[in-house]
Amino acid sequence: MLDKALHDFLIIWATVDPIGTMALFAGLTAKHSAKERIKTAYKTILYAALILTGAIVIGQVLLGAMGISLFSFQIAGGLILFLFGLQMIFSHGTSEEGAQEPRHDIAIFPLAIPATASPGAILAVILITDNHTYSIHEQFITTGSMLAVLGFTLIMLLFSEKIIRVIGMGGASLLTRIMGMILAALSVEFIVEALGLTELISARL
Repeated sequence: MLDKALHDFLIIWATVDPIGTMALFAGLTAKHSAKERIKTAYKTILYAALILTGAIVIGQVLLGAMGISLFSFQIAGGLILFLFGLQMIFSHGTSEEGAQEPRHDIAIFPLAIPATASPGAILAVILITDNHTYSIHEQFITTGSMLAVLGFTLIMLLFSEKIIRVIGMGGASLLTRIMGMILAALSVEFIVEALGLTELISARL
């Protein structure tokens, strides 16, 4: 169970990318008051938690209703996660702020989705809570891992100004690229597992 919790934590951490979210949050809220930054941070994590929990609870049911097998979804998800990891590695920064609408709630977009509850994270939590593979208890462990990642993300958002000041935007960019490499490797594992090649590869190693 500990292995699964750690495995799920690393996958969700890589797809949520707290470092990139923190850098984006710091840029978007640079001109906000301390009170506004705290409120935005809590709202961001709340919305992201609702989205990812919803994906865990009904994501696979929706796939079944649309006639999409988890095998096909796992292959597609692995490919998308791989591309997502490459994007993290080769991105030229997270400052996609642009001119925001005056009444636009940045806690919803882009901070909650797609920055925190990213497409990659949504795909990942559905794949690692497969009803045919994992028990309800194991799915609760995955949910706990997801909430732990969001908890760490919240702490990083609350202290984003101080963290960025210490490591700099360059340091944040470097850490994001490292997480992208880990995510790319994990996405390959998804595809290998879906194709049933895990034992063959283990034997050759």
